[in-house]
Amino acid sequence: GPGRERVKYENLIAKTAYVTEAEAEQDYHNQNDVAEIKYLYVPYFAISDSTVKVTDSDLKDYYDKNKKKYKSENTRSISYVVFPVAASAEDSVAIREEMAKLTNEFKTMAEDSLFASSNSDGKTPFSQFTPATLPAALSNRVLTAGEVIGPLLEDGSYTVYKVSKITHDTVYNAKASHILIKWDNTTPESKAVAKEKARKILKDIKNGASFAEKAREFGTDGTAQRGGDLGWFSAGQMVKPFQDAVFKANKTGLLDDVIETDFGYHIIEVTALKDNTGYAVASIERTISPSDPTLDATHRTADSFAADLSGVDDFKAKAKKENLSVFEANDLLASERNINNIGEARRVITWLFRDGKIGKVSSVEDLTDNYVVAVMTGETEKGFKTLEKVKEEIRPIVVHQLQNKYIADKLTGKKESLEDLAKQFGKDATVNTLSDLKLNTTTMPAVGSDPVVIGTVFSLENGKRSDPIIADNGVVVVDLQTKTVAPAVGDYGMFKSQLQQTQTSRGGYYIVEALKDLAKIKDQRYKFF
Repeated sequence: GPGRERVKYENLIAKTAYVTEAEAEQDYHNQNDVAEIKYLYVPYFAISDSTVKVTDSDLKDYYDKNKKKYKSENTRSISYVVFPVAASAEDSVAIREEMAKLTNEFKTMAEDSLFASSNSDGKTPFSQFTPATLPAALSNRVLTAGEVIGPLLEDGSYTVYKVSKITHDTVYNAKASHILIKWDNTTPESKAVAKEKARKILKDIKNGASFAEKAREFGTDGTAQRGGDLGWFSAGQMVKPFQDAVFKANKTGLLDDVIETDFGYHIIEVTALKDNTGYAVASIERTISPSDPTLDATHRTADSFAADLSGVDDFKAKAKKENLSVFEANDLLASERNINNIGEARRVITWLFRDGKIGKVSSVEDLTDNYVVAVMTGETEKGFKTLEKVKEEIRPIVVHQLQNKYIADKLTGKKESLEDLAKQFGKDATVNTLSDLKLNTTTMPAVGSDPVVIGTVFSLENGKRSDPIIADNGVVVVDLQTKTVAPAVGDYGMFKSQLQQTQTSRGGYYIVEALKDLAKIKDQRYKFF
């Protein structure tokens, strides 16, 4: 099969990896020749941007030399208007009335969970709760079995709850806040200091200071930022002395003394007493969604906007006349799913690549929460982005290059010491020394990664200075103090096999890259949803 073929092909290419004696010897020197240098580094930003003037021909030069960086897939652009699909006031009232009727039936209904399941839009019409997990609407009231609560308006839905059954579990839950004061070490002296500090804070709170504010000021664990609140916890979740103190409390509020655990001293406020109640709750949820008549009316509005429209100008003029906002989505790829503020919009992208032409207007596209009408405004062919499109992206790079050139010109032919040369460029320029630079060094202090600089160093004679070398982010001048060439050895076999291994292992990667480059594959997935 093709998999087998691929392996054969890769093995074939791997077998062509060959290392000569000379390459092995060069690799030995790359790893063992050493240079001792002193160098000046002047970063491009030592010269202010305003010192250099960028011309259009500078930009074009850079673009022509680096066109490969600005490859582009086929993209298309649109302008579009959105007609939100939203419930009307009448829809909301109708749903509320229906919910009131359901609420009355719910009160007398014996089969709570069945009734809830058949009438709810919600995913969980029947749930078991502890005091810790009760929905917010139920957590701050005393609940009784059979009680019906609602309908309540929550997040665009009406919900009505019925407490079907109240049970008691073997596991208890309680709720508390704390302020933890840690000791520096476990010596009696250190513990005494921490205890005294904790007791002083406790006294302040007893005298009326805010617990939450003291927690923010003195707390030493993750709860400090939220005023010491630990929320609900169940038996077994907290260390024993802490749990015992909270579970023994017979009223909410501040505990009379600090509690010691392995972590330190805790000032504790019980915010809900221990409780093992369980609640079986049935709920009916109705989303306030638009009715069919509302959907039809919105669709008609969108339809009448799209009717007899052609051309981008016509589209924008009509939108303006009808007070509709026009949005833009530029450089969309055929494979995309989402558009700006309308989210999942696969249908629009499918239309755009299947039927779109510049100036052509779509019919009304039905997305989840919106109807959308779009017009195609532009296209970039697969190939390279135009200079116009990338000008602003290129400009800062060209400015850096001109700054580097300006610095290099000022340093050319200069004989002063590197320290004196550095002074002309202010505090950004640095003079560094390296006593063990090798050809295979990957980065240099200040300069970063720049093989050109390292290569230049090894081409210099002892005691000589280099011309200014333009690196990626600045300019370097090197004084080569001494260069020590490693003595020849009789056998470079070890270096040969290392290089051979590297070449063989890279083969597979380069094959894939080459195949990608040569493949004339067009992404036409937009033809299918």
